[in-house]
Amino acid sequence: MSQSNAVRREEAAPVPPPPAAQAFELRPLAGPVGAELIGLDLGRELSSADFKRVHQAHLDHHLLVFRDQRITPQQHIDFSRRFGRLMIHVLHQFHLANYPEILIVSNIIENGQPVGLGDAGKYWHSDISYKELPSLGSLLHAQELPAQGGDTLFANMHLAYDTLPAALRNAVEGKRAVHSYLAKYGQLQKEGNWRPNLSAQQVAQVQAVSHPVVRTHPENGRRALFVSEGFTTHIEGLPEDESRQLLDELFAHSVRPEHIYRHRWQPHDLVFWDNRSLIHLAGGTPDHLRRKLYRTTIEGDAPF
Repeated sequence: MSQSNAVRREEAAPVPPPPAAQAFELRPLAGPVGAELIGLDLGRELSSADFKRVHQAHLDHHLLVFRDQRITPQQHIDFSRRFGRLMIHVLHQFHLANYPEILIVSNIIENGQPVGLGDAGKYWHSDISYKELPSLGSLLHAQELPAQGGDTLFANMHLAYDTLPAALRNAVEGKRAVHSYLAKYGQLQKEGNWRPNLSAQQVAQVQAVSHPVVRTHPENGRRALFVSEGFTTHIEGLPEDESRQLLDELFAHSVRPEHIYRHRWQPHDLVFWDNRSLIHLAGGTPDHLRRKLYRTTIEGDAPF
């Protein structure tokens, strides 16, 4: 066969059809945040129309629960990447083998070594707020669930801002706060055996950054508090005692019961939340019960 004939045959190869639309239902959850999507299979490539619907639902509800997702790590990564660049967590010790985009969140010990990060989410936080470009959102996929415990709590930071008392709102207007991955790291090391000592290279990856105390969501335009007990160390320009008092008031207000949704995990749930809108907390798992989940995290924009 001549080269020109081979080229013509290659050019004439059929174009694969676009992904077929899927029939799925969007069902808002009871509470201040969240919706579940019933009937969507993330193991299949989403059509552009289906993806647009999912994206809008994420903006509207800040948290989406995809039920019964029997997907592979690569499918988890592929779906996550449709929303943006994925972030690689500094604790490389807990990356899933061959998939550095996935952080293992687990309390399981095998051969004397932790399988994943067992104390992840012990303090309220927004994932990776300690970067210049903090996270847009995170996707957590249940692999192994305990018979009791293991819930995750989410607090709506748009509501937290909207309901701020006038004096507190005035106090934070125009303020900036410092976020550090190391804010609670030493304390967590004392409280358990999950946190390895960081190398100099790892420490260099998590230098403290400054962000607005109140940020504007780049896609929905709403304002939200952007501080958390897990990563926020102080408010710039204030004496230490005033900064501490103001942060404590903001933390307490953020997690009032009416701002919180508690997710009770079901097998194969995948939960996708907006780190620009929410903070979250691990509810705790009894030590003798196994829990393992896989997490991807999407890079966002510089807060403003």
